[in-house]
Amino acid sequence: MPIDLIANVVVSGVLTGMVYGLMALGLSVIFGVVRVVNFAHGEMMTIAMYAAVVLFAQWQVDPFLAALPVALLFFGLGYAMQAGLINPFIGRPEHSQFMLLVAVAMIMINVLLMVFGPSARNVMVDYQLDSFELGALLLDKARVYAALASLAAAAALFAFFRYTLTGKAIRACADNHLGARVVGLHVERYYALTFGLGSACVAVAGCLMVLLVDVTPVLGPAYTLLAFVIVIVGGLGSMGGALLGGVLIGLSEALAGLFIAPSAKSMFSFALLIAVLLLRPQGLLGRRA
Repeated sequence: MPIDLIANVVVSGVLTGMVYGLMALGLSVIFGVVRVVNFAHGEMMTIAMYAAVVLFAQWQVDPFLAALPVALLFFGLGYAMQAGLINPFIGRPEHSQFMLLVAVAMIMINVLLMVFGPSARNVMVDYQLDSFELGALLLDKARVYAALASLAAAAALFAFFRYTLTGKAIRACADNHLGARVVGLHVERYYALTFGLGSACVAVAGCLMVLLVDVTPVLGPAYTLLAFVIVIVGGLGSMGGALLGGVLIGLSEALAGLFIAPSAKSMFSFALLIAVLLLRPQGLLGRRA
């Protein structure tokens, strides 16, 4: 097989994996702080993809420009979900939290089916069929732009948690829930902020992903499962691990599609998951409990 073809497939997989990483970053942040697994994560991303489609169809808003208002909308949605719906379940058994968020996911899927129908939707922008030429490499402009935007969003989130007082307070709530209460932090409010930030991450990822794939209402569960695979490979609660896991999964999917068949990409992703669970159960960048 030509080495040029392999190189192009590898680069394409890495670029797509960066968007995967941003999607999984939202899930990792929510679990790392709130200790709740958002089983509606992929469904929220699907809604964001539809929001980008609607904005483009109605007002010709580029998905990159749509990412900011959609992220703000999803921040408010996530904040409201955590404050009004999930916070009362924080102290309840895990199966109660699981059923709550699965129910939310099912509602989201069916609302999308009622509003948009089962047909696939997409966005076609001028640069979507263009590419950059770097020697033998042909880089899709849409993938390059999406990867750069994902890195920028992830860097902004890293900076927020590391350098702002609110970010440090959220980290304190994650490290020691009881200690945070003792020093006067409003833990429930910081939980809601965290869920809002995680929702904003998945909203940006959805606006970027709509440039790469068509969207249907039933796409959500597949992306929820993919996000789980990524955060487990990278390490639950690890922000850097989510990005690394996304790149590895994107790369494994691309190579599986090249060497075997496009339908085999999930097989490679789960094979990587099994290998990580066997060799490093806490994930590549996770900390042992």
